[in-house]
Amino acid sequence: MLLAFLIVAVVGYLLGALPVGFLVARAKGVNIFEVGSKNPGATNVRRVLGHGPGNLVLALDAAKGAVAVAVAYFQVNLTDAGSSISFEYSTTPAELARPIVGLVAAILGHSFSCFTGFRGGKSVATGAGGFVVLFPLGMLFGLVVFGVAVAVSRTISLGSMLGAASLPLSAVLLQHPPSLVGVCAAVALFVILRHRANISRLLAGTEAKIGRPAAAQPPLSKS
Repeated sequence: MLLAFLIVAVVGYLLGALPVGFLVARAKGVNIFEVGSKNPGATNVRRVLGHGPGNLVLALDAAKGAVAVAVAYFQVNLTDAGSSISFEYSTTPAELARPIVGLVAAILGHSFSCFTGFRGGKSVATGAGGFVVLFPLGMLFGLVVFGVAVAVSRTISLGSMLGAASLPLSAVLLQHPPSLVGVCAAVALFVILRHRANISRLLAGTEAKIGRPAAAQPPLSKS
């Protein structure tokens, strides 16, 4: 059992640590850690390199979280008669433990990647991809909250934080196990903390908005 958790944690971390944003930008001759907000997430890649590379990073970052959680659901059974591998999806407390470990490991890997000197993004896309597998109804509600917030405020950061904050509320309302409520709350807090600089700019009214011409954008600090 302990070995299974260790494997899930290592696989999840290494998946999350894959520096997709850095690699996509590097393929375009750009060091993403030196431009824009100096963040390797999809938002900064899109701002610097355009929608194509940004959307690619968004999809791949989300896939990292989804695969990390999906891998944790696989069951390997070894018997005298042979071995079998199956995918057992369940939301019972016992069966949630490994997927939660996989999700948390992927998020930590993305934000503190061993491949980039333990620098990384804010884990919004990676966390969202993981929750699509772990908690699909909650993630659906979170996407709705994100969409409404972005439509009203025109800021990706506010939408990301509100979408993340909606997850524990959804888990409570849908009466999911405390372990799922707890990881939703922990991930939401982590995402908000990773947006500290964005919160300061939101309060100051200088946060970058969708559709604002590049020349009108205020200088972005590292976040």
